[in-house]
Amino acid sequence: MAHLLPDSIDFKAYMADTDSEHKVRPASAYADDVVAHFHSPTGPVGARMPWPKTHAQFRFRPGEVTLWGGMNGHGKSLVLGQVCLGLIAQQQRACIASMEMRPTMTLARICRQAFGSSPPTQEFIRSFHAGTNRWLWLYDQQGTVRAQKLLAVIRYCADKLKVHHFVIDSLMKCGLGEDDYNGQKAFLDALCSIARDNGMHIHLVAHSRKGANEFAPPGKMDVKGTGAITDQVDNVLTVWRNKQKERDIEDGKGDRSREPDALLICDKQRNGDWEGKVALWFHAASTQFLQNGIDGPMDLMARLEG
Repeated sequence: MAHLLPDSIDFKAYMADTDSEHKVRPASAYADDVVAHFHSPTGPVGARMPWPKTHAQFRFRPGEVTLWGGMNGHGKSLVLGQVCLGLIAQQQRACIASMEMRPTMTLARICRQAFGSSPPTQEFIRSFHAGTNRWLWLYDQQGTVRAQKLLAVIRYCADKLKVHHFVIDSLMKCGLGEDDYNGQKAFLDALCSIARDNGMHIHLVAHSRKGANEFAPPGKMDVKGTGAITDQVDNVLTVWRNKQKERDIEDGKGDRSREPDALLICDKQRNGDWEGKVALWFHAASTQFLQNGIDGPMDLMARLEG
């Protein structure tokens, strides 16, 4: 079953950042790395998203931080849960710190996505938890967590559990005020250092400021807090639901099935060439987001080994 990280663990040894040895090396020492960047026989570096049409465009590379932005209620956590399923299916170890939701509810949502319908059978639930046994952890803490404590938890997961991906949901639960710009900048700087030093990918959920309405997608400039947040992270992904389509369907205003139900927008990819929008369609029974409006739910557990 998925493992819980209770708050009773002694994280004191991980509260302070470790000293890193900085080396000045000749450019020639990196020749092999640069060759691999352009001519890797295994293709792009990093874990994939679950949607095939994104595989050549975006990867979750080791040592990076991705900001997940969007307005409240637009599905950031739901999309990220599906992404986590795709990650563990690639045998990438992940830990989710969802301070806004109990672990049982987090796992129930992910398990429903894995099953492809609702409710999942008891047999599938137990099989799912057995299958994720070596790949998925949850930090069992609800409410606000001090930023330094959370950084210690991440270091612990990197050191003891060898976690590849750590999810923080969300920034507003990290004990930092919306106007504490210096604190936010220091926290993001620490996240980037931990990711880089440990080869981990950190996913940080952040809310967007309220606009005039919900009908226009927000961008990276709309993330709440200091601009240093989006400056420091490596990638910025925004989740946006097509609320106008939802409203028109409710009002019976014609067939809008060809329009996507949501957009996943890449506003920044520091170490990649692509920025743009990915159209997604919502499958209500599974709560999966699909890459077109025709296919059924994806089998996200097909390649997961217990």
